[in-house]
Amino acid sequence: MDEELSALHKTDTWDLVPLPPSKSVVGCRWVYNIKTNSNGSIERYKARLVVKGYSPQYGMDHEETFAPVVKMTTIRTLIIVALVRQWHISQLDVKNAFLNGDLQEEVYMAPPPGVSHDFGYVYKLKKTLYGLKQTPRAWFENFLLCSHLLDLFLAVMILLFLLRALMQVVSFCPYMLMT
Repeated sequence: MDEELSALHKTDTWDLVPLPPSKSVVGCRWVYNIKTNSNGSIERYKARLVVKGYSPQYGMDHEETFAPVVKMTTIRTLIIVALVRQWHISQLDVKNAFLNGDLQEEVYMAPPPGVSHDFGYVYKLKKTLYGLKQTPRAWFENFLLCSHLLDLFLAVMILLFLLRALMQVVSFCPYMLMT
């Protein structure tokens, strides 16, 4: 729990504020999990703070939900292309990835169990938490903002690849230069 709470404080996830009148409060709870190694031995114990996201109402607490999904055929196709071209494939796991999305709506959360707080005060969320319906959308919007530089890099790489392929065609067919 301490590791999760420190990650939430580090990302400036919330502010402790008095509950405004006519605002609803979303509850939260701790979800515990045991992470194991491939041989079945315990690697570590993990605690995650999860918002009880079933209580917010569409139109009042949020306007839109989103879940980016990739089809398995797309992933298989990309893996086959990478194998044929002998590209290096690696995996990336971002710790606390969903905690990086910025909230657009006002969401007030009850303090987590086991955390001391003043009576009448709640957490006003600035960042998303697991369990909120708008978490995937907010995270994806942040991801898109960060990926613009990657898009530029990929566009340059594709142009270089196409230029190289064109040069190979030109050197393979010298008669094209004479026309």
